[in-house]
Amino acid sequence: MSQSITDLVKELASPILENLQLELVDIEYVKEGKNWYLRLFIDSEDGVDIEECGMVSEHLSEKLDEIDPIPHNYFLEVSSPGAERPLKTKADFEKAVGKNVALKTYEPINGEKHFEGVLTDFDGEIATLEIRVKTKTKQVEIPWGKIAKARLAVSFNI
Repeated sequence: MSQSITDLVKELASPILENLQLELVDIEYVKEGKNWYLRLFIDSEDGVDIEECGMVSEHLSEKLDEIDPIPHNYFLEVSSPGAERPLKTKADFEKAVGKNVALKTYEPINGEKHFEGVLTDFDGEIATLEIRVKTKTKQVEIPWGKIAKARLAVSFNI
């Protein structure tokens, strides 16, 4: 099969999600122990509930059963990405401006690879974070191409 499982699932899920006015955040197809898992993380402006996850699961399961692209048993899981949702696309970063984020870079920037702070700006190429170092705040600019992983980060600061 020339098309990867995650690409095929994205293609199958897109019209289902569009119809329900939901957004695809991420897809994972992973083996954990002896079991395979196909996981979809979905969201919307108002969040998602268990009924919406169930509807997506049911419709997607029907589509997957029709074409049977996965040769072995697997578990299909559809859920919300949670409070610390991953930031995968430039659009995700644009929506996250003003929120607390955690970033990991491919290579050190100012001697660091892990950053957490408020995303104050994203111009499509540079993510600007305001981070606290002891009692001071400073701005760090991180080029888009150097971001390995990013997610929203829950902050318990008062």
